[in-house]
Amino acid sequence: MIQVKLLGGAKKSFSADTISIDKDNLTIAELIDYLQKTKPENTPDLDVNNLLVVVNGVDSSAIEGKITKLKNNDVVSIIPIIHGGSSRSTIQISKYFVEILEIKPNKTQSIDFLNYLRKKYPDLVIQGISPKYILSKSHAKKILEISVEAQNSHNMLSQKLEIDILMRFACTRQISKAISEAGIKSKQSFIVIALGKKFSLENLYSELKPYLSSKNISLNNTGFLKNQFKISNKQIDSVYSKKPLEDLLAEKAAVLF
Repeated sequence: MIQVKLLGGAKKSFSADTISIDKDNLTIAELIDYLQKTKPENTPDLDVNNLLVVVNGVDSSAIEGKITKLKNNDVVSIIPIIHGGSSRSTIQISKYFVEILEIKPNKTQSIDFLNYLRKKYPDLVIQGISPKYILSKSHAKKILEISVEAQNSHNMLSQKLEIDILMRFACTRQISKAISEAGIKSKQSFIVIALGKKFSLENLYSELKPYLSSKNISLNNTGFLKNQFKISNKQIDSVYSKKPLEDLLAEKAAVLF
């Protein structure tokens, strides 16, 4: 017997909070398929491409994902993940799922707020970046890929991944300079970048939702970044790319190895 707990919108799909399934040795994929086939008619569809599946309190992505074998007496939680909105962007880099969120200005928010998040979510890598240093979401992804690759190859600029990320956005090997220039500032908006498992990222997103900015994480800061990193129009014109400035920034971050 497998007990399935339905959360959020999944409750509406099955008109129930829990379902007991008298089957053993199902994989998660087979369980989802079974639920789809037995779903009551005239109820909302279950978006199987945007589900968080937790087995006995453990995110299935930390086990074997969709091929995880379920055993008798397992408790499986089905949690729909709602994506979208201009302030949210979830991507995957190597072993990490990544959340990029813009936090609106608040009188009480500062580095203490960031430290609070790190203590509450110790299994996540969390960093705050000044929006001025992020050209676009794709720029952010390229910088994060460089940092994660540096971690995988043991070539980080710092012992902590979150510090390496900050230094690469700031394009400097000096930690103090990276913090002072690209770090978060009191009473100003900032970007939270978090890396880890889906389950913890969902909890973080739920907590930060009241603080989220409605703006896109893409500012008109081309002039600032060109000036800050001394990138000329000639350099940009010499790059054969659809996003030359973005690629030049990524190159500067990469050569900090």
